[in-house]
Amino acid sequence: MLQVTKSAIEKISEYFKDKPLNPVRILLHAGGCTMPSLALDVDEPQDTDEVFDIDGFQFVINRILLKEVGPIKVDYNARSGFQFDSSLEFEDGCSACMSGNCG
Repeated sequence: MLQVTKSAIEKISEYFKDKPLNPVRILLHAGGCTMPSLALDVDEPQDTDEVFDIDGFQFVINRILLKEVGPIKVDYNARSGFQFDSSLEFEDGCSACMSGNCG
């Protein structure tokens, strides 16, 4: 249900190099004009979470969210940052973006 690529693990390792190692949460970010998307944060597991141990890191995600968007693949690209492949799909963006009125 969760795959984290080598490049994503390397970037997460770099982040924790001078910090205490904590669980990494995969969550739904509200998004605003860019629409909701998956994101990463540092957070402790909750009773409602699924926990995955991958390459020395603990990844947590809400079970309901995982059921709705899974399986999830987390990747990292230096040009565009963390990328998530999942079944998460939205109809279209906000009306202001669609009409060219963002920013």
